[in-house]
Amino acid sequence: QVQLVESGGGLVQPGGSLRLACAESGISFSLATMAWYRQAPGKQREWVAALPSGGSANYADSVKGRFTISRDNAKRTVYLQMNSLKPDDTAVYYCKERTTWGTDYWGQGTQVTVSS
Repeated sequence: QVQLVESGGGLVQPGGSLRLACAESGISFSLATMAWYRQAPGKQREWVAALPSGGSANYADSVKGRFTISRDNAKRTVYLQMNSLKPDDTAVYYCKERTTWGTDYWGQGTQVTVSS
């Protein structure tokens, strides 16, 4: 069974930075595609970034140039570095793992609030 635990959320002022982490317990991390999603109040969950195993990162247009997804396979952890944060970035951020056999696993989410 795969479990994902996010951390690193919090309250930050506009223009500030946060680094989210998502630690995986399982056996599939190194070959899986890892992704970050977010859900703002009253809105649908939206994709933010993805990083396939051995592949290149992709980003939503809304975060391109500001967010960076990375992974450490030895630590079984995926990160989301968020810079130049805006109030519109306020949301619960979730990590998702898609295994090689096509199963998706989700973390419980971590709250990011951008406010002065």
